Amino acid sequence: MRYNKSVFIATAQPFSGKSIIALGLVDMLLAKGQKIGYFKPIINNSPEVKKDAHIETLMEYFKLPLDYAKCYAFTREQANTLIENGMQGEIIDTIIDKYKNLESDYDFTIIEGSDFLGEGTAFEFDANITIAKNLGTPVIAVVSGENKTVAQILNSAAVTVQNFTSRKVDVLALVVNKVKEEDVEELTKAIGNHIQAAIKITIIPQIVELKSPTMNEVKKYLDAEVLFGGQFLHNRVDHFIFGAMQISNFLNHIKKNVLIVAPGDRADIVLASLQASLSQNYPKIAGIVLTGGFELAESVIKLIEGSEVNLPILSVKEPSFYAATKVAGIHSKISPDNQAKIESAVNIFRKYIDVESLETAMANFVHVGMTPRMFQYQLVSKARSTKKHIVLPEGKDDRILLAADRLVKQDIVKVSILGEVKEMKAAINRLGLNLSEENCQLINPVESIYFDDYANTLFELRKGKNMPLGVARDLMSDVAYYGTMMVYKGHADGMVSGAAHTTAHTIRPALQFVKTKPGISLVSSIFFMSLPERVLVFGDCAININPNSEELAEIAISSADTAKSFGIEPKVAMLSYSSGASGTGEDVEKVRKATELVKEKRPDILVEGPIQYDAAVDPQTGQQKMPGSPVAGKATVLIFPDLNTGNNTYKAVQRETGAMAIGPMLQGLNKPVNDLSRGCTVDDIFNTVVITSIQAQE
Repeated sequence: MRYNKSVFIATAQPFSGKSIIALGLVDMLLAKGQKIGYFKPIINNSPEVKKDAHIETLMEYFKLPLDYAKCYAFTREQANTLIENGMQGEIIDTIIDKYKNLESDYDFTIIEGSDFLGEGTAFEFDANITIAKNLGTPVIAVVSGENKTVAQILNSAAVTVQNFTSRKVDVLALVVNKVKEEDVEELTKAIGNHIQAAIKITIIPQIVELKSPTMNEVKKYLDAEVLFGGQFLHNRVDHFIFGAMQISNFLNHIKKNVLIVAPGDRADIVLASLQASLSQNYPKIAGIVLTGGFELAESVIKLIEGSEVNLPILSVKEPSFYAATKVAGIHSKISPDNQAKIESAVNIFRKYIDVESLETAMANFVHVGMTPRMFQYQLVSKARSTKKHIVLPEGKDDRILLAADRLVKQDIVKVSILGEVKEMKAAINRLGLNLSEENCQLINPVESIYFDDYANTLFELRKGKNMPLGVARDLMSDVAYYGTMMVYKGHADGMVSGAAHTTAHTIRPALQFVKTKPGISLVSSIFFMSLPERVLVFGDCAININPNSEELAEIAISSADTAKSFGIEPKVAMLSYSSGASGTGEDVEKVRKATELVKEKRPDILVEGPIQYDAAVDPQTGQQKMPGSPVAGKATVLIFPDLNTGNNTYKAVQRETGAMAIGPMLQGLNKPVNDLSRGCTVDDIFNTVVITSIQAQE
């Protein structure tokens, strides 16, 4: 659970007007004296080609001291390339990393979704949902009502909100923008029946001054040449007409802020327009675009130059129809050089948004839960904060080398790898890795300068068990014993093994001389189960076959402490085949007794048991079966009654939900030694090393 420091502005279509919300939010938050950050995960163009207008506008108008390079993660082209290569996960990881680096510098950060322009728009809405979800930020959804009936707007609004809420992304507010003035009242009455009551709804009518482009925007869009009146490029264009008729008829079509598109050889249209713009009997004209690449006659230029010109005259090479079509397709954007439009947007926000209510909702929002990507990010960040030294005994395995390469490249831990050095170097070259003796230790135990010392230490520790020195030396040539001794002697902070060895082979040395922590008699294990919406702790799924009540209580206490040390609020469910007092039998009595022991030994731990899995994790079922329980339906730590149940359950959940299972992580040892499955992936090894490093920090 964490308090909110951000909001995500999202839309499902281009030109929705989300810039009004962005500008208004910055204005609102700056008024409270807050230090504001701005982040747009995906921008349209590389900054070398063209900077993002929204970021530039906010930086310049509000004088925000932002580093442009930190305000985005990817260009659209970069993101599309990664998507095409199936690397969506890398996109999310990078966005989380860049956002977190930015977030720490500000009181509040506004996040803006993508613009839905160009290629790849099919991915964008889903991507915005995924990004908001992984950043744990609430959403302000913006829907455009332009060219839509009331029924179409209602459907669009409902679908947009549903798409977020169905993925467990909180929507704080819905803004319906660009609504026809005559539809506002009907929409206001109807929309409450389509949107959840808790979501704040704002309807903004079509605002002409924001919809209409300026002549400067027309110039840029058409790549036009300015012939006259460059000082009037700020003129607003509300509509346009095609000047190809007789003057007497043409003048009847002039409206306020009209853009006149005419062939360049129609000097009569040009002169009539200039005269009309000076006449008190005709409305203001926005400007003229001359088409076809025709040059005005010298006599006409002479006449214009000697007259008062109060509108811009532009020239393009395209024929009239083509130019007119392009003008019709212009969508006005708020840019840094249009202060009047920026101020208009801010004023519209102040006028239509219930600022006080929105600010309260943003401040009071509390994010509960954690996505797998965010959990993994937090693990890596915590591991990197105090870089520990981890030994990997199985240097013969390519997976170990690949994981070690990633760990070193990301500067997360220091690594020692055990094995035949020449063989490891050959494998490193074959795999094209960057591992070397400059960035990690490659150690052959029997050739190590510490071999004799380690063997003698083992002999001294185990001589009470009648271990001869020769046996101690033989054992020390085993990579698992050598690696464990590195941890025992303080030459490494933790060990990860098991990719090529059994669990017994991995933990036997640790049990022999690393031993358990004071007050702990049992080594147990947990898995971090990263489900789509949250992270749960499962224990014990790897070590203890059939623990008794006392052992089960100890597993629960260790697991609760582990959860807390990894930022997960422990709410412990002692699982059984019945909930509460309904069940009887030896197995359920074991769980009931274990629950009481946890309450006696650690009254600070929230624990419930016996309880069934569904009642533990599903709020509705939990309240039905165990009403009033502080754990039922909200459990974060699930303790299984035996290994058979735990191991099968974690694998079933992993396979059926696609959850990422991080572990097993061993609990109870004086120093961290963790076991891998022999079927582990490179990701499994990477994650297990990360959690081992964090354990070593405790």
